[in-house]
Amino acid sequence: MQDTDIARRGLVLLGCGKMGSAMLEGWLARGLPAGSVWVTDPKPSDWLSDQGVHLNEDLPENPAIALIAVKPQMMREALPSLKALSGGETLFLSIAAGTSIATYEEMLGSETPIIRAMPNTPAAIARGITALVGNAQATEFHLEQAELLLSAVGETVRLETEAQMDAVTGTSGSGPAYVFHMIECLAKAAEAQGLDAELALKLARATVAGAGALAQETGTDPAELRRNVTSPNGTTQAGLDVLMDVENGLPPLMEATVKAAANRARELGRDG
Repeated sequence: MQDTDIARRGLVLLGCGKMGSAMLEGWLARGLPAGSVWVTDPKPSDWLSDQGVHLNEDLPENPAIALIAVKPQMMREALPSLKALSGGETLFLSIAAGTSIATYEEMLGSETPIIRAMPNTPAAIARGITALVGNAQATEFHLEQAELLLSAVGETVRLETEAQMDAVTGTSGSGPAYVFHMIECLAKAAEAQGLDAELALKLARATVAGAGALAQETGTDPAELRRNVTSPNGTTQAGLDVLMDVENGLPPLMEATVKAAANRARELGRDG
């Protein structure tokens, strides 16, 4: 990313919490010069202070991208600090859950190119996935700029409509936390069967990571992968009989989980 328009004109980050830091870590690791990054954050972490970026300094006049990474509840207080960059060539790229494009247009002007994106925390190791959708002012060039930036930390997908963003938030945006909790639960279940805590966690972590990598790298239908390791009347089948129960197993629980997260994203949008 050293010779890109982003590196030459600059990247502005409004907010650099956990997600912003995860993405910044990925970009710096892949060659974005720290001197091309301006961060505005009232409470910067020690990690951020050590990265060599422009921290809480005057912003460049015409950065390529202004990335909005503040919490939705802080948006109306924080966003006016970037108002001077609106209405021109700077692309505004938001990773804030729930805040609609219409809200940004209200605050920045309808002539401002705006893209909403929903990344996830595996961006820190370039294994994230980010969904994005733009307003009428976001050209193909803007979308390609956003994809260039976001593809440095994982995959990207374009949405057909902004209405899909809440479902994305509940699925891939919040999804890593679901998987981390699954590792916790699998480890605790192993402990209950007599394994010590350290061994149980090591087995659970490697199993989930390995299975995910197998599904990702082979592109095989996960249902087929499941069937491939399930012998009739075997041990895996016994476990799946519990996990796949249509009333009390994982299917209804996961549906309720994603629905709750998506509904919360919709509530944040209404509050904004």
